[in-house]
Amino acid sequence: MRRISLAAAAACLLALPTWAHHSHGNYIMTEYLNLEGTVSELHWVNPHIWIYLEVDDGGSEPAIWALEAASASGLARKGITKDTVQAGDTISVRCHQLRDRSNGCLLGFLTTDGGEEVEWD
Repeated sequence: MRRISLAAAAACLLALPTWAHHSHGNYIMTEYLNLEGTVSELHWVNPHIWIYLEVDDGGSEPAIWALEAASASGLARKGITKDTVQAGDTISVRCHQLRDRSNGCLLGFLTTDGGEEVEWD
């Protein structure tokens, strides 16, 4: 019985880095921010897809926002592929902004120009 308890405790400790990786603690999860802009870059990589969005915020240069999405395999299960969004596309998103209010978000929902809103997290 003691060995089983020790094995269970060891398994929990080994899983902690995995739980930490998937924490959304650096985002404001209680509210959504709405953004609209042009995709400047799309990085279809693991462990998370990244979209860089140029947003006109009234300044002389567009603001660049880094949007963290789910994994490629997670998005594929929803029917989202590399071809769903491309650089140059105009999109709107609902996302959870970084706690420090800098230009970064956890992507919640994405709408392509003329498309329907789709969950990306």
